[in-house]
Amino acid sequence: MIRVGINGYGTIGKRVADAVRAQPGMRVAGVAKRSPDYAAVGADETGYDLYAEDAAPFSAVDITPAGGVEDLVRESDVVVDATPSGVGAENRPLYERHDTPAIFQGGEDATVAEASFNARANFAEASEADYVRVVSCNTTGLSRLLAPIEELAGIEKARVTLVRRGGDPTQTSRGPINDVVPDPVSLPSHHGPDVRTIFPELAIDTIALRVPTTMMHVHAVNVSLAEDADAGEIRDRLAGESRLLLVPGYAGIEGTGGLRDLAGDAGRPRNDVWENAIWEESIAVRDGDLYCLQAIHQESNVVPENVDAIRAIAGEADAAESMATTNEALGIGLERFEGRERAADRQIAD
Repeated sequence: MIRVGINGYGTIGKRVADAVRAQPGMRVAGVAKRSPDYAAVGADETGYDLYAEDAAPFSAVDITPAGGVEDLVRESDVVVDATPSGVGAENRPLYERHDTPAIFQGGEDATVAEASFNARANFAEASEADYVRVVSCNTTGLSRLLAPIEELAGIEKARVTLVRRGGDPTQTSRGPINDVVPDPVSLPSHHGPDVRTIFPELAIDTIALRVPTTMMHVHAVNVSLAEDADAGEIRDRLAGESRLLLVPGYAGIEGTGGLRDLAGDAGRPRNDVWENAIWEESIAVRDGDLYCLQAIHQESNVVPENVDAIRAIAGEADAAESMATTNEALGIGLERFEGRERAADRQIAD
């Protein structure tokens, strides 16, 4: 049984904690919080042991912390650091003092860990490391998509325009409010170099915009293929990937709001979309270039990767076994689209 401590119980931390709790062979050793907010109350009501450096403020909401953060680190086999960007790097010496392996998030610089991680692309690298960084939501989404394309037809160059949400639903201080902001104006955005921490030899350029929504990110992807492949071959290959959800035209899902509604109808906690959602009709090949559009739910798509990183760093499974176990435990894969008639959609797309 792998005892997993969660340091930081916000947008990512609470989702990772619930995902760990659902896994066979894992249990949540506890979660660490700084302040007694609604998330802390939720953790307490869920039954997680809560750890805090300063216990006094928590008495106001009738919570008695089980100890300090160092106690949680000491009692954990692996710690998932889900603290705000930059704090994880400050925490690494704490994990080192207790010889506790740790998993960091994509907001940290790649130098915080021995390996950047994506379960589909480089699972084995994490099995030889004590400190692993799960790459950001956008890099996770691009890695999941590019890995099978590279295997099928090779990639001469990838070009991606990222339309990024302005902030998460709880980030009231984030913007823009009524604007579209190049982020940054110059090429590339940070996403291309981050993808290269997973695929060091990949030629990729990325450019990004921030827009006034909290829903999801959308990627407009253009890949120059090294070998011939038609849209049908690409579509079939992507459909076989467990963390890629091909959304057919008959579903009538025109935007990211519909995807979140679909997740809610499917009984997903917090309306989470763990997979890349790829509009099937957008998949096209023209003169050796592949085009497609995909949506990335920034609050949840790195959650299964964190679970897989725990198994990798603990040496408990290989990539295929871990991903299958994670997927089954979380319920990844919306089967309602499988086996339904898509012939009309494919004819239109072709």
